[in-house]
Amino acid sequence: MKVKAFKAWRPAEGKAELVASVPYDVVDTRQAAELAAGNPDSFLHVVRAEIDLPEGTNPYCDEVYAQAKANLERLKTDGVLIREEQPSIYLYSQQMGEHVQYGIVATCHVEDYETGKIKIHEKTRRVKEEDRIRYVDTQNANTGPVFLAYRDSEKINKVVEAVKSTEPLYKFTAEDGVAHTVWKFEDPAVLEEAFGEIPATYVADGHHRSASAAKIGAMRRAANPNHTGDEPYNYFLAVMFPESELKILAYNRVILSLPGTKDEFCSALKDHFTIEANGIASPRKAGEICMYIDGVWSTLTPKYLPNESDPVAVLDVSILQNDVLAPILNIEDPRESNDIDFVGGIKGTAELEKWVKDGRAELAFSMYPTSMEQLFAVADAGMLMPPKSTWFEPKLRSGLLVNTLD
Repeated sequence: MKVKAFKAWRPAEGKAELVASVPYDVVDTRQAAELAAGNPDSFLHVVRAEIDLPEGTNPYCDEVYAQAKANLERLKTDGVLIREEQPSIYLYSQQMGEHVQYGIVATCHVEDYETGKIKIHEKTRRVKEEDRIRYVDTQNANTGPVFLAYRDSEKINKVVEAVKSTEPLYKFTAEDGVAHTVWKFEDPAVLEEAFGEIPATYVADGHHRSASAAKIGAMRRAANPNHTGDEPYNYFLAVMFPESELKILAYNRVILSLPGTKDEFCSALKDHFTIEANGIASPRKAGEICMYIDGVWSTLTPKYLPNESDPVAVLDVSILQNDVLAPILNIEDPRESNDIDFVGGIKGTAELEKWVKDGRAELAFSMYPTSMEQLFAVADAGMLMPPKSTWFEPKLRSGLLVNTLD
C-alpha cells in the first residue's frame, strides 16, 4: 500500500467537539439543520451546506457546492481550523459502549484503488459518485475519510500501542455517547513503511468517496502534462482499521408495499423457507432470517442451501434477495426500488416493528450481520455484495482531519 502523511487542516484547541459532525450520508437535510442549530462551527455547514440556503434547495444544485466551499474557507479564515506545518499521520479511536476501535488516519494513493489493492465489495451509483466528484473538486479537499479495513499487522499494532500513552490532540464524547480521541504519530515514516508491507486494504464504508477520489485523480492527471504521481491530487483521506477491531451490525430491510396480498406472499414464501412463528426478533446464527408481519416475529430457514463455494451466494442478504425480494416481491434492484427501505442495525428490531405498526411498511426482515471474513472473501474474489449488506458502527466523524489537494 502507498500510504502517506499529509498536512491536515484540523480544529484549533477547544474546537474539536464543536466542529466534528456526523458523516453527510447518515442524516437528511432536516436532521443536519437540527444538529447544527446554534453552532456555526459545526462541520455540517460544510458537508450539508444546503442547511444554510433557502428551504427546499436542491442538494445537488450549484449553489450548494459553492456554499460548502465558502463555509470551509470561513472556518479556515476564522481560525476554527488550523493547518499543520508538517505532514503527519494520526491515530483515531472511537469507543461505543464496551467496543473500542483504533484507526490510522493518512492518505492513500488512487493508483492502489485503480489496480485493486484497495478492494471494494459494493457497486456505486452514478448520481452519488458524480456528487462526490463535484464536491471534492469544488472544495479541493477530502472533508470525509474513506473507511478502510486491513488484516492485522503486528508491526502496526506495536506502533499504535506506543502512541496510546501519549497526550492526545483531542478527546471528547459526542452527543450520541461515542467517545472520540485523536493522537499524532511523531514519526510518520514508520507507518508509511509498515503499510508498504500490507498487500491490500478493503473499503468498509465510503465506496462513493473512494471511487470519486480515483476519478478526480484521473481528471487532474490528464490535465497535467508534467504529472509525476506524487501530486496531492493522487492521494485521498482514509482511516484504516485492523479487521479484529471492527464490528459489523445487521442492515435490515422493510418492505413498503407488496405486489399482491399478504396471504399470497406467505404462500409463496413457504416454497423457499421453513417458517417458525416463535417471537424471535434477531437471527441467532447465519442462515436464519427473522420476519415481522401482522404483529408476529417468525424465523425463516432456507429449504435450499446456496453453493458454498460462491462467497456472495452464501450471504444471508443474497439469500433474501435471490429467494424473496426478486422472485416474490419483484424487487430486482433494491437501490432503485420504491418498495423497499433499509434500517441500520444500530436502531434495533424495535425500529422495524415501529415501521410496520405505523403503517409505513407492510413487513420487515431482521438480518444476521455479515462478517468481516465474508466481506474480505467477496472482495478478494473480485465480486460484489447486494446493496446495503454491511452497517458499521461507530461512524467516523467529519471535520476532525481534512486533507486538501494542494
